[in-house]
Amino acid sequence: MRGYARPQTLNEAIGLLAQGQRRILAGGTDLYPAAGVQIDGNVLDLTAIPALSGITGGTGLRIGSCTTWTAIAEADLPPALRCLKQAARQVGGRQVQNAGTIGGNLCNASPAADGVPPLLALDAVVELAGPSGLRQMPLAQFLTGPRQTLRAGDEVLTAVIVPEAALQGRSSFVKLGARAYLVISIAMVAARVQVAEGQITGAAIAVGACSGVAQRLPAVEAALIGVPVAGAAAGVRAADVAAALSPIDDVRATAGYRMAAAAELVRRAVAEASA
Repeated sequence: MRGYARPQTLNEAIGLLAQGQRRILAGGTDLYPAAGVQIDGNVLDLTAIPALSGITGGTGLRIGSCTTWTAIAEADLPPALRCLKQAARQVGGRQVQNAGTIGGNLCNASPAADGVPPLLALDAVVELAGPSGLRQMPLAQFLTGPRQTLRAGDEVLTAVIVPEAALQGRSSFVKLGARAYLVISIAMVAARVQVAEGQITGAAIAVGACSGVAQRLPAVEAALIGVPVAGAAAGVRAADVAAALSPIDDVRATAGYRMAAAAELVRRAVAEASA
């Protein structure tokens, strides 16, 4: 591969990016299929940088950008992150999960990226490193459109941070595809709820593959506050789900089917998370 570099430290990686544009490789499960037979141009492989892998605690939870989906699926995480673990087990097959990374999933910015709805429901923040130092921003702000992010050309996405407050409650991830496994989502939902005395006291819900960027559902979240757990699914109104989404027709489904499916998946995810 022409122009291939595999730095051992983050500073080395940032220095290489400062010298000129490079395509970043963090697992290759999106980059290689998109490139076809050969990847043209200079490539920066981040997988040898120890600081970019692993999950650490403290104030909130820090997930290194090169942490694989297998590592996330097998990690001992709080119940609030069950949605992320469930999504990790549905990102392609086992080979893809062993190589694919959470940072690559976010930077690829597919509207159907399985990792995005769980992280939105967890109020995730992304950390970027560049010549000017570190900066952080909410994931919802980082993703600007299909295949578009606010990562500058000389920056590396170093970590995904789940704030302490988002470690509360329980969560669920539900995905709909044309078959049960190895499928791109038609629609998917992550729901995180907090419950006290049999009632929902907090809710965070996100839908993917039904808009250019996965979306939180503020109207649904607000309507669920105070709803008894036993009737949580019934508290989800289709109109509130539709208000936040803008699905399209494509080879996998029509916009109308996606909208109807999203409402049903929200109900299932909320019911499962609050059970």
